[in-house]
This record gives sequence, C-alpha cells and structure tokens, in this order.
Amino acid sequence: MKKLDVYNIEGKKTGDVTLDATVFEVDENDVLVHQVYVAQSANRRSGTAHTKIRSDRRGGGKKPWKQKGTGNARTGSIRNPIWRGGGVTFGPLKNRNFKKSINEKMKRKALMIALSDKVRGDKVRVIESLVVKDNKTKVVAGLIAEMGIDKSMVVGFSVDESGSYVAARNVPKVNAMATDQLNVYDVLNAEYLVLSKDSVKQLTNKYTA
Repeated sequence: MKKLDVYNIEGKKTGDVTLDATVFEVDENDVLVHQVYVAQSANRRSGTAHTKIRSDRRGGGKKPWKQKGTGNARTGSIRNPIWRGGGVTFGPLKNRNFKKSINEKMKRKALMIALSDKVRGDKVRVIESLVVKDNKTKVVAGLIAEMGIDKSMVVGFSVDESGSYVAARNVPKVNAMATDQLNVYDVLNAEYLVLSKDSVKQLTNKYTA
C-alpha cells in the first residue's frame, strides 16, 4: 500500500497516511477514463448557442419580384439564406441536446483510476485537516505557497470540513469542492489534488463499500 506525507495547515509535515490500494492503486484504463471524461464534459454544455433560421428572421413575406421576366434569378423571400440578412444555414440551434448517459459503475471506476494516476504521478497532497479558522482565504493561500504548488489544483473538503469551503474558492488556480462531488473531469483538468485525512477516509469508505 502507498504511503503519503501528511502536512498541517501551516504546510509542515506531521506524519503519513496509508492509502487503500482498492481506491488509489487501480490499473490504468485510458479508454474508460476517456469515455467518462467526454460524457461529463458534454453534460456541462449549456447548449444555448443559437442562430436564426429563415423562419426566425423578420420580413420576407412578400416575393421580392415576379418569377419571370425581370432578368433576375428567381427567389421567393429576402430571408433566403443566400441573401444578406437572411437565415443561417446549418448553424447551432438552442434545442440541440449534448447530454450523454454514463452508468454509475463506469463513473466510479474511472474516478478511482484518475485518483490512482494522481498518486502515481506524485500529484496528491494530504493535509491533516482542512478546517480553516475564521474561514480566512489567506490561510489556504499560505498553505499552498508553503507546499510550493503553483499550478492548478482540486481541493476536496470532507463533510466535517464543508464550512471551510469558502476559504479556498477565491484562491487563484484552486477548484474547491466537496469530496463526494469529485469527478473525472475536474480531477483530470487539475495538475494537483489536495485532500485532508478525512477526505481520504471518506473516499475509501465510499468506494470500498
């Protein structure tokens, strides 16, 4: 089983923690992780991009000129897509659905693989406790600086530490979230993963049950 150093809120090493191999030493499966990542990425799309087709444009009710005899090409509406100010052809429409379904078993397995990859790459930092006194942002910023992390990270707060979430949400490059909301998309998009001992325990209990 893998052991990681544990730091206090001041960034000083206080001991170590043993990671459960069932959760943090899962073999790689790039196909599964990619499939879950794409699904979670697609499910975050709002789908609000919209262009107006010819029926959405104002005007165009009258035929611009008669069908024959003018020498012009025949046309039926000034809102024809080939006219300036006309409708858009094959543009994005707001009724498009980007949602992709993915079953719970696949999501669980993919997340454990993503967590294991972070451990293998030495990208996981464990803190004694993420309970921040007075919920001061500068405490979290100081902790990150003390650990020498200057890249993006996800910070997972356990249930008992959820009240301190506000202390990390405004720190640059930090994505703060509840441990039970960790997902493949956010974990892979961050360089580091910061957890407390309670968070590690919570993840172990959840994925070994």
